[in-house]
Amino acid sequence: MAHEDSSLSPQERHAAHVKKIWKVAGILAIATIIEFVFAFTLPIEDFKFLRIWIFILLTIVKAFYIVAEFMHLKGEVKSLMWSVLLPMIFIVWLLVAMLVEGATIFDIRF
Repeated sequence: MAHEDSSLSPQERHAAHVKKIWKVAGILAIATIIEFVFAFTLPIEDFKFLRIWIFILLTIVKAFYIVAEFMHLKGEVKSLMWSVLLPMIFIVWLLVAMLVEGATIFDIRF
């Protein structure tokens, strides 16, 4: 776990925190801008699945970055990180499996 430098004044620590928050906001804004560029520039008919996967991947990147920075998981021990990450992987897998299996209902011909 990261410790703050005690030689810094309260104003300097506050400035460092504000700088970190703006950095995180900038990174998240860049990822969101990339999502919007893909949403409004790629033709819907031609790149439907590519757009969907880009949105899913960028959403996972943004969620990971938010959890790492604001929930302070980046500085934690690996076992705690895996105890959060592993259930999320299984939940995503479950959702994908449910969507795939649910879509086969429409393919069944009576």
